[in-house]
Amino acid sequence: MSRSALVGNVTAMLEDAGFVVSERCAIRPKSFDVAARRGEEVLLVKILGNIDAFDGHTGAEMRRLGTYLGATPMVIGLRTRDEELKPGVTYFRHGVPVLSPDTAMDLFVEEVPPLIYAAPGGLYVNIESEVLADAREDRDWSLGRLANELGVSRRTVSKYEDGMDASVEVASQLQELFDAPLTSPVEVLDGADEVREDEETPEDPEVDPEDEPIVAVLTRVGFDVHPTDRAPFKTVSENERREEEMLTGHSELTKTAEKRARIMSSVGRVTRTRSVYVVERATRKSVEGTAIVEESEMEDIREADELRDIIRERADIEGSSA
Repeated sequence: MSRSALVGNVTAMLEDAGFVVSERCAIRPKSFDVAARRGEEVLLVKILGNIDAFDGHTGAEMRRLGTYLGATPMVIGLRTRDEELKPGVTYFRHGVPVLSPDTAMDLFVEEVPPLIYAAPGGLYVNIESEVLADAREDRDWSLGRLANELGVSRRTVSKYEDGMDASVEVASQLQELFDAPLTSPVEVLDGADEVREDEETPEDPEVDPEDEPIVAVLTRVGFDVHPTDRAPFKTVSENERREEEMLTGHSELTKTAEKRARIMSSVGRVTRTRSVYVVERATRKSVEGTAIVEESEMEDIREADELRDIIRERADIEGSSA
């Protein structure tokens, strides 16, 4: 399957599941392919045939963007170098959850979350520790008796009852021994931090020197500004109360810049984020809801309300609801 076909299939699946999906970020460099929203659930999705192409730099950017935009970063892919991704299993690459299309369909369309996650050493499941302890005690089994049944140490059983996850094989044995559901789903959207790879998200990249005057204005009027280096926008800015986010682009107003502005507007509608593109000389007021502001105008702004009014007025020119 070509990557374009895969992107189309995943987008259609998300729409069938009730998500509003952004325009594809078909411009390089890019950290994610589409943004999607269903109610309060927001996703930033990278779609790959081979997930080994997903590198640490892109993973870090997606995790940062997820934090700024209140979204879950996610990769949907078909295979690794060695094998097809298994259905019903959550993988992790560079701290980002990875699902096969079938697993994603089960999660979003059928509302059946995965029970298994892959980690160094094999496949694991979340054990309901209190349920396990109660089941053992109801049988009047000691820790040692259950350890013998499983072929593990008494200390390992104690760890299961303290919340340690178990291999798929051990979980299957436990289910057979007690004839009761003892596992809980992998929280892909909420709580994935519990099983993701143990690595901190790196700090923001340095500001591009050409963008420093724009960042200075945004900071002056009260925004925290986060530079990006693989997104279709240059920065994500948020006010001090984290009640308002804004996507910013900056370059000459070329055809490529207009394409970026359209993508920013589409992503902004999904993430409920305003967007502004700063140019040296403007020939139009907006691009599909992304306000176009000249550098000289930007430098004269002294209050956040001034910027908000400009963005709102120019976005509304094209009938945007942003």
